[in-house]
Amino acid sequence: MKIKYLLFAILFGAWFNPLQAQEKKPDWRKLHYLSEDEMYQPLDNRDFYETDPPDGPVKNVAEFDQMQAVLVRYPFGIPISLIKEMADDIEVITIVANATEEQTVTAQYTSNGVNLDNCSFLYAPTNSYWTRDYGPWFVFDANGQPGIVNFPYNRPRPYDNDIPIKVAQYLDIDLYGMNLTTAGGNYMTTGMGQSASTELIEEENPDLTEEDIDSLVYNYLGIEDYYIIDDPLGEYIKHIDCWGKFLTPGKVLIGQVPESDPRYDDFEAVADFFKNTDSPYGVPYEVFRVFTPGSPTDTPYTNSLILNDKVFVPLTGSQWDDDAIESYQEAMPGYDIIGITYGGWVNTDALHCRTKGIADLGMLYIDHVPVLGTVNYQENIDITADIYAYSGEDIYSDSVLIWYSIDSGEYQASNMSLENGNTWTGTITGLQPGDEVDYYLYAADKSGRHAMHPYIGEPDPHEFTVFSFFTDDLELDPDTLLFLTYEDCIDGLPLHIVNISSDTVEITYIMPEPEGDVEFMWMVEEMPELPYLLPAGDTLTINVLVSLPTNYLGEMLQDTIVVESPDDSFSSLIMLDSDLVGVGETPEENKVEVYPNPFNERLNFDFRLNTSGQVSLQIYDLAGEMVYNESKQFPAGKHTMNVNAAQLKLTPGTYLYRLQTGDELKTGKVILK
Repeated sequence: MKIKYLLFAILFGAWFNPLQAQEKKPDWRKLHYLSEDEMYQPLDNRDFYETDPPDGPVKNVAEFDQMQAVLVRYPFGIPISLIKEMADDIEVITIVANATEEQTVTAQYTSNGVNLDNCSFLYAPTNSYWTRDYGPWFVFDANGQPGIVNFPYNRPRPYDNDIPIKVAQYLDIDLYGMNLTTAGGNYMTTGMGQSASTELIEEENPDLTEEDIDSLVYNYLGIEDYYIIDDPLGEYIKHIDCWGKFLTPGKVLIGQVPESDPRYDDFEAVADFFKNTDSPYGVPYEVFRVFTPGSPTDTPYTNSLILNDKVFVPLTGSQWDDDAIESYQEAMPGYDIIGITYGGWVNTDALHCRTKGIADLGMLYIDHVPVLGTVNYQENIDITADIYAYSGEDIYSDSVLIWYSIDSGEYQASNMSLENGNTWTGTITGLQPGDEVDYYLYAADKSGRHAMHPYIGEPDPHEFTVFSFFTDDLELDPDTLLFLTYEDCIDGLPLHIVNISSDTVEITYIMPEPEGDVEFMWMVEEMPELPYLLPAGDTLTINVLVSLPTNYLGEMLQDTIVVESPDDSFSSLIMLDSDLVGVGETPEENKVEVYPNPFNERLNFDFRLNTSGQVSLQIYDLAGEMVYNESKQFPAGKHTMNVNAAQLKLTPGTYLYRLQTGDELKTGKVILK
């Protein structure tokens, strides 16, 4: 399935004007793009040939999966210090033209302390050092056999275009030809059926329909959800690694620019897309941000390389380098985050572009959709995973474990057993209502490999919380009391407290009136004597009144009534139409404008802050269900928050909003036509 995500703030024409292009010549030094001579050369596919796809279903190897080597090319586009760091743990395969170049490289490696035991050489002519763009894409077929998917490289560099063929021969694995013109810098994958590219993939394949592209990536790469995203960078190259990166199947890193940058809305729209799109884990992606304002000084921080448990981040001496390292540390706890400072990095061409991981052809792979969020109470939670030993060796049955911790306690292990085929099951036991559980999976096979899920294991485990049915003994009906008329306020609205359990429930507390700083006054007309014993299946009805007038100005005012039992607390919203309140004044600098209302698709919230602070926006339907929630930090000044009803899949009708700006709270009604 292809998802086309349109960025709405800045039209493409604002970034690229053919007339301007005629007036200003391209910078031919940007060889990652095209040299002046190459601009006039057609693509040369050289030895590319199309083949049948692998036997499906296909697994496309992700960058954060296990790697056995990394591919670089001589003459280098990377510092020797990076090669030294990589060779400390993994094989470095250097592409050289001949034995003379191998001797030259070996001498350089020796003089710089590179571990030669982890170095090998691939003889092949090349045109450039961008191994990411022309390098091999790795897959495993339905039979567990590794292979390389080749493609026409989108540059007129015939030797580079042949490198996947050379690597397949070097590794002695199958080669598949996918007739889709592209480049590795414009492709990222979760390894679980989701991948992303910019709209460049369509521009470079004008003879293919969207359905054609979807079919190719599904058949050759096993991609079910192909996100084609409008490039927010506004640069010539349109490669996704210049601004985004999958960190795990459930995490994505997106660049960030200042609000004053004309690309700001485009970057935020991309981040919002992933925040509202389900990852292969069945919940929205966790979106992390790294500040990448660009030149001067270049900040190409998303153009990093994940290599097993290390992450190599390009640094340029910018004032934002330290912040970038902190962003990675926050997003990838447990990984060794290594900054690589080099004078040759630029925003559109850095470390990721010039390196390419070589998949571990015998990797031990755990395919698992984790238990996340809040789950219904069970004393035992079953965990299932498919585990593949691509080495062909047996998995040690007593090595397959669930390691879990309850409420930050010591980790304990639970064995998993082979259910059928590649499917293993196990159980997290002894859970109690309210427990917070961290867990990861572990397995080992007779090839000497081991694997964890998530990849890093204990430092960044999967997390879930057990919800208790035992405390879900009361239900408040309705969940929102809407005071829309004067009669509602005077006569009151009933709130039904229903015992939905099979036992008598003790009601220990009912909030009789607002507490603290409130927008309007309300009260319970006749408070029952507490504690109140409510038999199973019975209902206690209380009448809630609102005191008028109130001088608070707003379109829809809101408070909460709380009912408590010994085991839990329950609440309903109380909302008051502003047509019923007295007239008051709001200082000019704190006014909030909501428009258009009614709206068709996009709703805007304009506000001004006297000082920097946190702003939160929630939108509810009339059933009281929250359909939108966003909270972010803003500097002092005038700002706008946007809501796209189409993305949220809202149906026409009336909605209630709550906008908190510092100490000011704005609530009201909006209508979607």
